[in-house]
Amino acid sequence: MNKKWLARGVMGMLLSSLARVAHAESRLGRIKQTGEITLGYRESSIPFSYLDDAQKPTGYSIEICMGIVEAVKEKLELSELKTKMVSVTSSSRIPLVANGTVDLTCGSATNNEQRQQQVAFSPTIFVASMRFVSLKSKNITGLDDLRGKTVVSTSGTSNLRWLTAVNAERKLGMRIIPAKDHSAGFLTVESGRADAFFMDDILLLGLIASSRNADQWQLSDQEYSLEPYGIIQPKGDPEFKQVVDEAVAAMMQDGRLEKIYDKWFVQAIPPKNVALNWPMTERLRKAFAQPTDSADPAAYE
Repeated sequence: MNKKWLARGVMGMLLSSLARVAHAESRLGRIKQTGEITLGYRESSIPFSYLDDAQKPTGYSIEICMGIVEAVKEKLELSELKTKMVSVTSSSRIPLVANGTVDLTCGSATNNEQRQQQVAFSPTIFVASMRFVSLKSKNITGLDDLRGKTVVSTSGTSNLRWLTAVNAERKLGMRIIPAKDHSAGFLTVESGRADAFFMDDILLLGLIASSRNADQWQLSDQEYSLEPYGIIQPKGDPEFKQVVDEAVAAMMQDGRLEKIYDKWFVQAIPPKNVALNWPMTERLRKAFAQPTDSADPAAYE
């Protein structure tokens, strides 16, 4: 009888210990212990996340992440919560969230099934389409005009994977250059080293708006894929995900996110005070009305 009670006591202590370890390993537990949350930002993903004239991270996704930070602070009942900013690239953002270096990545990240094997995503905050940008003088209108040409896309992106696949499937014979970031990809075309830059349309518009000769550029008419964006967060941490997702959904439902959207996509933005003039699409309005973290492009049609 005593042995049975002893076994139950040991088991209870073990379960309690495991519960404490699980809580400590969750992002919320660690954030509460350290009093600090770490956000990853992009340096040239205009207007989502980029550096302003003072080299400070700014943009649409940054503002959303700051709203999430406030929700985490309230959830943990902290009087203060320090925010640490870490620069990430298209290639490093997912590994840094997965290994615990970064808690959230605030940028222009496509939510797809492949990435969901490593990380989770917030409810969709934007829906982009992949296109390419080229100089008007090149008179490039579609993929057939790029046969045997040099093209570029950003390393670590779904765009680059699609471009590599379609090049092989259609035997286009394109030479594909992986750029370290969006600015570098745009510069590759601007300098004449490539004929087209494949990326999400809204990011291309941001680069065009910030360029010296915006009227020399053109976007392809055709959409090659649909790209739902979300804030990258850890996989397998339901407690943290609930706080993040509820914070984003609350911003959607009370109108805050629509105001933030208008600020970054309709009004003039730094550093050149140029407006993208990109009103909210029906796809995005649907995602705001019914928040979802679905990776299926069909969910946004």
